[in-house]
Amino acid sequence: MVNIIVVFPKPGDAKNIRNILVRSGYHVAAVCTGGSQVLQLADSLGEGIVVCGYKLADMLSSQLREDLPQGFDMLLLASRPLLEQCCGDHIVRLELPLKVQNLTDTLQMMTGSFLRRKKREKQKPRARTEEENRLIRDAKRLLMERNDMTEEEAHRYMQKCSMDSGTNMVETAQMIFALY
Repeated sequence: MVNIIVVFPKPGDAKNIRNILVRSGYHVAAVCTGGSQVLQLADSLGEGIVVCGYKLADMLSSQLREDLPQGFDMLLLASRPLLEQCCGDHIVRLELPLKVQNLTDTLQMMTGSFLRRKKREKQKPRARTEEENRLIRDAKRLLMERNDMTEEEAHRYMQKCSMDSGTNMVETAQMIFALY
């Protein structure tokens, strides 16, 4: 489920957009009138999509986009002349006057893209900490000293043990220290 924040300077406009999205099956986390409200919510939510107009109660949409955390995309609803002024990463533009079908189709595309990106990020292996790298180096050094191996041979041996046992390199390094 993707968190959606709707923000427009007029509360009535924001509620109308929220109602359209809720009827279409989207989860609207909040409705706001100003960018500062959005930024506070965004910090607590962590990621999602902001549906907004060009000018908010306290800032422009471009300022809001700059201040949003990295996990947020923006759907900007504005007139053609205003949309032509706006560009940037993670901003999708939709021209007013708005057709409900265009809004729901665009949001469906954005949520699909958002979820695919989130899935790819989860599948990326996390980077090892310096402590983990030091543990692996020390285990290789131990293998090199005790078994008269080169660094490459020690590394390959650890990789093979890691794959055979179904553990990662850090766990394999810990097992090597436990054995010696």
